Amino acid sequence: MRLVDRMRDGIRHFLKIQDAPNQTFIIREQLNFASNCIKNLLWYRGDSYELTQFYQNINGGSDGIKFWAACSTVGREIRKIHTGLPGIIVDRLTDIIITDFSQITFIKDTDKEIWDNIAKDNNFKKVLKKAVSKMLILGDGAFKISLDSKVSQYPIIEFLGADKVDYLYNRGRIHEVVFTTEYSHNNMDYYLKERYGYGYIKYELYRGTDEVSVAIDTIPALSGLADVEFDETVIMAHPIMYGESAKWEGRGQSIFEKKTDDFDALDEAWSQWMDALRKGRSKEWIPESILPRNPNTGAIIKPNAFDNSYIAKGDDMSENAQNKIEVTQPAIPHESYLATYVTALDLCLQGLISPSTLGIDVKKLDNAEAQREKEKTTLYTRGNIVDILQDQLPLFIQKVFDVINLSQNKTLTEVKCTIDFSEYANPSFESQVETVGKAKTQGIMSVEASVEELYGDTKDEEWKKNEVARLKAEQGISDEQEPALNMEGKITYEGNSGQKSVPDVEE
Repeated sequence: MRLVDRMRDGIRHFLKIQDAPNQTFIIREQLNFASNCIKNLLWYRGDSYELTQFYQNINGGSDGIKFWAACSTVGREIRKIHTGLPGIIVDRLTDIIITDFSQITFIKDTDKEIWDNIAKDNNFKKVLKKAVSKMLILGDGAFKISLDSKVSQYPIIEFLGADKVDYLYNRGRIHEVVFTTEYSHNNMDYYLKERYGYGYIKYELYRGTDEVSVAIDTIPALSGLADVEFDETVIMAHPIMYGESAKWEGRGQSIFEKKTDDFDALDEAWSQWMDALRKGRSKEWIPESILPRNPNTGAIIKPNAFDNSYIAKGDDMSENAQNKIEVTQPAIPHESYLATYVTALDLCLQGLISPSTLGIDVKKLDNAEAQREKEKTTLYTRGNIVDILQDQLPLFIQKVFDVINLSQNKTLTEVKCTIDFSEYANPSFESQVETVGKAKTQGIMSVEASVEELYGDTKDEEWKKNEVARLKAEQGISDEQEPALNMEGKITYEGNSGQKSVPDVEE
């Protein structure tokens, strides 16, 4: 035994330290994955009536005292207002991505022509917008590729969110994607499961939630479906995920996943503020003797909430009394409500999107650098989504071309393409040229670095490489190899005029 081990055991024996016993903890999840998807969809839809119903149907936990789950005391009801912030966040991020989506560049012109026809037939930009939105809301989803000559001569591209998609894994890799579609026939609910695997598509129809298997032709509209087998290297589905869920292995993580409590608090702060304003309206107290009356009958005119609201009070019968109309206005702590609202809003936006992206005034500055700094959070989130699309879309497009080749009994070929996005919240091109030009003139930036800084993601790597070559040719810069010492002790220069050997200079 080493000296260190003996010293440690001696200290433990002296202090009488005992190891902690093994313990078992039982943690109950409040929602399963399907219910969590419903919750995220409801936050995106932004209907206060639906949110109230959902949270009041959740049993146990802290949700019973959340704002959207709480029930008002009779006679002290409060209007529950939803700000719509979750839906606005997703819509703005989706719009930014789709607006910046420039083009898909193919190496071969024939591949580009085929894809342009497929994209036009499927309105691919609309499908991609749905995919980005669903990915952000639910965490993941999958593209489904199908063939139906009655609908289109091209492959049909659809996207289904995580609430209608399941994945089967084998050693950490997806080997089957299951799409679930609901049908109703003869007052019965049915669920069609389309199993997309490598080399096959299988269809299964179940009745009701008890998943009783029935024949496909039970529903006339599905009678033409039949299992299909093809090349085992091809799968006609492609999953896409935003991050990784910490609760459900193998699923994506919604951007709402850790923000729903913050959204709930924001709605409570705003609703409380509006309730205080409603209760803090000015009140007009009118003695009975001077109440407004009908000039013809002398009857008291009933108050109108719109233009003649008042509260009647008894006349003052004391000596030297003066019956006067009194107006009272409660003090509303606007600063406290505003501070609470701003703090709750900051918590909702942290890590997701910058306030200025949503049009929230954050002390406007004329400095362009400051404007870009305010967009940094949006840039990080956008960059993450762009990286996912640039990585996954070429793989999906490859599968579309594989389906075309299989349908035409052709050999599977590799399709190379790049996904191009324009720059976001970038300084103007004129200011970039000025800055890069100064750096280039002062000799602190190379031609390659200046081209990369100017064009970024707006141009593909091949174009930028050719542009560097053109600039060097115009500026008279030629690439020459470094002199090397050969085995005979001579310095060899390689240039356009061939090799030249120069004897070594003796010292």
